[in-house]
Amino acid sequence: MNIRNLTLRMGVRALAAASLCTAFMTPAHAFLEDAEARRAILELRQRFDANAEETAAMRRGMLDLQAQIESMRRDIAQLTGTKEQLEREISELQRRQKDLATGLDERLSKFEPVQVQMDGLEFSADPAEKRDFDAALEKFRAGDFADARKAFANFVNTYPGSGYMPSARFWLGNTQYAGRDYKEAIANFRSMLRAAPQHERAADATLSIANCQLELKDTKGAIQTLGEVVKNYPGTEAATVAKERLQRLK
Repeated sequence: MNIRNLTLRMGVRALAAASLCTAFMTPAHAFLEDAEARRAILELRQRFDANAEETAAMRRGMLDLQAQIESMRRDIAQLTGTKEQLEREISELQRRQKDLATGLDERLSKFEPVQVQMDGLEFSADPAEKRDFDAALEKFRAGDFADARKAFANFVNTYPGSGYMPSARFWLGNTQYAGRDYKEAIANFRSMLRAAPQHERAADATLSIANCQLELKDTKGAIQTLGEVVKNYPGTEAATVAKERLQRLK
């Protein structure tokens, strides 16, 4: 066998050996690639599972948050309703307080003194005092002298310090004159004149005393009283009437 053939055979054997090695090596390399792929798949699965758990946790968190929001909304709605109810109750309490204050003011006003002008005098009087006097005077003006007499007599006894007293005694005397109780009428007229000699109705009261005296047939006393009217209250209508009567009596 020559060298050339030997070399050729050796090359063929080397090629065959290389091919055999290659044949044995290819499955190992493929096995390694499959393992890496499986590891990659496992890692992806692990990441997916982790992401899924994280997503689920986030969903649970979102649901919890949503539940909290709904609970807060209910609480806010309840608080709003409570606030509105409280506002209504406060408004109602304020209205009641205002009504009570108004009612109290009205009740107090029934007892607070009022300014009154009567027969040239100005003074303070209790509302009840004014009411009773006005009622008595209204009876007199209506011609109900009997009830007017009772009303004025009751007024004099009930309000002895009243600013109405001179006028009350004057009208009481007139009711007594109308009832022909001349002595009582004279007593009230004189009481009025002692308390208020310069009263606007003092001249009329003095003239009324003279009229009562004439009814009682006390002509001398009537003449004297008529002279007092002329002397003490000149220029008044009562003085004019008194002069005329004096002329008739003399």
